[in-house]
Amino acid sequence: MLLLGIDLGTSSIKVSVVDAANQNCIASAQYPEAEVEIIAVQSGWAEQSPDQWWEHVQQAILKCNAINSYDPKDIGAIGIAYQMHGLVLVDKEQDTLRNAIIWCDGRAVSIGDKAFNEIGEEDCLSHLLNSPGNFTASKLAWVKKEEPQIYERIDKILLPGDFIAMKLTGESTTTMSALSEGVFWDFKEGAISKDVMTYFGFDEALIPLVQPLFSSHGNVKESVALRLSLTPGIPVTYKAGDQLNNAFSLNVLHPGEVAATAGTSGVIYGVSDQLNYDQQSRINSFAHVNHQTPSQRGEGAGGEAARIGVLLCINGAGIFNRWVRNIMGAQHSYDGLNTDASHIAVGSDGLFMLPFGNGAERMLGNNTIGAHIHGLDFNLHTPAHLVRAAQEGVAFAFRYGLDIMRENAMEPAIIRAGKANMFLSDVFTQSFVNATGVPVELYQTDGSIGAALGAGVGAGIYKGEGEAFANRKPLKLVAPSSTKTYEPLYQQWKALLEAQMQTLESHLVLNKI
Repeated sequence: MLLLGIDLGTSSIKVSVVDAANQNCIASAQYPEAEVEIIAVQSGWAEQSPDQWWEHVQQAILKCNAINSYDPKDIGAIGIAYQMHGLVLVDKEQDTLRNAIIWCDGRAVSIGDKAFNEIGEEDCLSHLLNSPGNFTASKLAWVKKEEPQIYERIDKILLPGDFIAMKLTGESTTTMSALSEGVFWDFKEGAISKDVMTYFGFDEALIPLVQPLFSSHGNVKESVALRLSLTPGIPVTYKAGDQLNNAFSLNVLHPGEVAATAGTSGVIYGVSDQLNYDQQSRINSFAHVNHQTPSQRGEGAGGEAARIGVLLCINGAGIFNRWVRNIMGAQHSYDGLNTDASHIAVGSDGLFMLPFGNGAERMLGNNTIGAHIHGLDFNLHTPAHLVRAAQEGVAFAFRYGLDIMRENAMEPAIIRAGKANMFLSDVFTQSFVNATGVPVELYQTDGSIGAALGAGVGAGIYKGEGEAFANRKPLKLVAPSSTKTYEPLYQQWKALLEAQMQTLESHLVLNKI
């Protein structure tokens, strides 16, 4: 049997077809080739069209089919990975009511902060494991307040992956994991949060049917199957947020295991067996793909322990690398720029960059400090310096976030990552391991392959999550080699960040006065 994996990213859609018998990817395609822009109607806002996502998903599948390396009729199940925390609103006809408010949108920060204070900080952290922040629930509250005419027409609220599954099957479902990333889930009660729903005045009827993550989320409609050359009725058997799916695709399933990715955003994602939370909500905790509620585990039954994904997110990662490339001219390939950057000395000859130009950063207290370039010398620095400094800046941001995770008892001995996105750059990878002091194990995998294997677990083809990765082997291990060189550079970078944060704080105080 073949498995189809769909990865709904911020920049594009990628799909892969995997042979379930040997876990080998036999075809992949991306659509569109050019990276999709984020719609920013106002500063700090970030939207995309769900209908455009659906069109791009179909085009990616057709493009993959056109490779002619498999018969689309042999695909037996579909899995979906998707950009997390987005808000999609549909009416009773399953038509979208507005653009999706996506993960890096900061318009609802003040709404989430107010909810955090009024529901109660301890109650939020102990039950939700997070502040409502600018997550999906707060975004929905913004729509209710600012766009009441749209809010009144909502039949269901969906995460981005729920929306794509609905377009494939005609059925609206969600998962405990998806609700936890939207900050709708009460971990202590093992149910939709009454505190959140009551505080914001949301009707629970807005929430789709909650299904196990590895299960049937509907069957592909005949009209869709005909258009995409698929077999009508095949099931969608897996839906997971992109960072949970990235961890899953790297076989990061058990306490102490850690994954990383550096796409549009940068993420370190570790697994814990405790309902842990950061007191300042700088890092966030969600239900991992293999998490079960206490009732699902069964008291005294020796079932699976809790599996909580502890997530550090840096909004400005690959998008910063892309920005540097774009200002130099899109004719430059990433490979070429990476090669040029490799000829520049560590530290970029005194050029430092802060990569925080993609909305409010959770690890910086949901502040929007912007991206900054420090030490630019017109007579010294070249385009290659800019590339290296940007990649080092992202690596230093990972170190800053990892130190927060260490404060919260997450001490990785090794980090697994797919050889994709910024981890394709030796400059970035070496900067990452030397700045953090943690070796990285690289794998040939990506989100669409992980989603395909997840579909195999959900369809019962594999007996468990571990069996889906029986044939997955690491490509190589990248170990730290010059941490003593990077440590003083990191401290300089950190001092620049803290000075910028202090400047922002002073500005906010003055404005209040």
